[in-house]
Amino acid sequence: IKSEFFPNPFYPVTSETYGAYAITIVSVLIFAVGITGNIAIMCVVCHNYYMRSISNALLANLAIWDFALLLFCLPLVVFHELTKTWLLGQFTCKVVPYIEVASLGVTTFTLCALCIDRFRAATNVQMYYEMIENCTSTAAKLAVIWIGALLLALPELLIRQLVSENGDGAVDEPASERCLIRISTSLPDTLYVLGLTYEGARLWWCFGCYFCLPTLFTIGSSVATARRIRRAERGCARGNKKQIRLESQMNCTVVALAIVYGACVVPENVCNMVSAYMAAGVPQSTMALLHLLSQLLLFLRAAVTPVLLLCLCRPFGHACGIAAHSSATASDDNEHECTTELELSPFSTIRREMSNYTATGSHC
Repeated sequence: IKSEFFPNPFYPVTSETYGAYAITIVSVLIFAVGITGNIAIMCVVCHNYYMRSISNALLANLAIWDFALLLFCLPLVVFHELTKTWLLGQFTCKVVPYIEVASLGVTTFTLCALCIDRFRAATNVQMYYEMIENCTSTAAKLAVIWIGALLLALPELLIRQLVSENGDGAVDEPASERCLIRISTSLPDTLYVLGLTYEGARLWWCFGCYFCLPTLFTIGSSVATARRIRRAERGCARGNKKQIRLESQMNCTVVALAIVYGACVVPENVCNMVSAYMAAGVPQSTMALLHLLSQLLLFLRAAVTPVLLLCLCRPFGHACGIAAHSSATASDDNEHECTTELELSPFSTIRREMSNYTATGSHC
C-alpha cells in the first residue's frame, strides 16, 4: 500500500539533499530581501508627500506585484521543488503560472510607462515639474496596466493540468506531481479552441511581448530621452543643472531595471524554446534544472528591483530618512535639505516651491 506523506528532502542525507539545502538557502535569501525591499518602496511612496508622482506610483505598483509574487508563488514553487508535490493540487498548478505571467505583463507595461514618463519629463523639464497628476489620472494608468496584464495572462489557466507520475515504480514511494501544459478535453468548445490557439502561439507571444517589447522600447526611448537631456543641459540655466542631473539619473535607473528584467527573463524563453524544438534530445533532468533556474531568476528579479531603486536613487534614500525621522524629533535644517532635494528630484511632479507640507502630509 502506498503511503501518503510529503517526503522529507533533507533526510536521509543523499546527493540530492545538498541540492535541497541550496534551493532552500537561496530561496530564503531572495524571499527576505524581496519582501523587505518591496515593503520599503511601498512605504516610501505612500508616506512621503513629495514622492507621490506618476513615476513613483508606477514603481509602487511594480513593488506591489513583486511583493505578491514572492509572498504567494515563491513558497509554493520551492515546496514543489523539494517534495515534488503541488500544495493544494490543481488550484496552485493553474494559479501560480498565471500570477507569474501576469507579473511579466505588469513589469513590461510598467517599464514602457516609465520610459514614456521620462521622455515627457526630458522634453520640457521646467514645465514638467509644474504638472501635478491627480488621483484619477494616476489610477487610470495603473488600471490599464493591471487589467491588460491580467487579461493577457488568462489563457494560462486553460492550458495547465496536474499530472502524477510514479517515478521508478517503488511501492512505498509517493507519486511525483508535474504541472504540464496540457489542455483538458472537458473544456467547452470555445475555451478549448482558445487554449489550442494560445498554446500554439505561446512561445513567440511570450518572447515578443514579455522580452522584445520592453527591451527594444526601453532602449529606443532611453536613447531619445538621453538626447533630450543633453540638449536641455546645454541650453538650461545654471539653477536647473541639478534637475537635469536627476533626470539623467532616473533615465539610467530605468535602463538598469530593464537590463535586470531582460537578463532574468532570458532563461524562461530559452526553456520554452528547448521544450518546443529540442525536448526529445534533452534529458528530463536538464529540462527540470533549466525550468528551476528560470523560476528562481524570475523571483530574483522581483527581489533585486527594489534594491536597485534604493541604491541608485538618492531621493528614495532621502525619503527613507524622512520616514525614519517622522516618528522622532529631527533638526529643521536636515529636514529642509531632504525636502528640497525631493522637490527637485525627477521622482516628484510637485511644484518646486517652499511649502508647509510635512513628509507624511496630504494625499494627492
